[in-house]
Amino acid sequence: MDRAEKLKQVAVELEHIPRWPGEYQGQLRSIYQLLRMNSLGGKKVGRAGEVLRRCLAIIWWDVPSANVRYDRAFFNG
Repeated sequence: MDRAEKLKQVAVELEHIPRWPGEYQGQLRSIYQLLRMNSLGGKKVGRAGEVLRRCLAIIWWDVPSANVRYDRAFFNG
């Protein structure tokens, strides 16, 4: 998978993480894009749900009460 295909794949997945409402949505989307691009570039490609769980752990490490929204059916399926 080349870089353009990876960016397209991540953009499609980011449609399932809303930009707002919520003060941590932008942070979640940024971390997701970074980690997902990294996971697509490795030898072992992780699933989108695994990457999202890592992102949530990072956010909740700093702010345990952070309320974030995402399409649970998409990422858990």
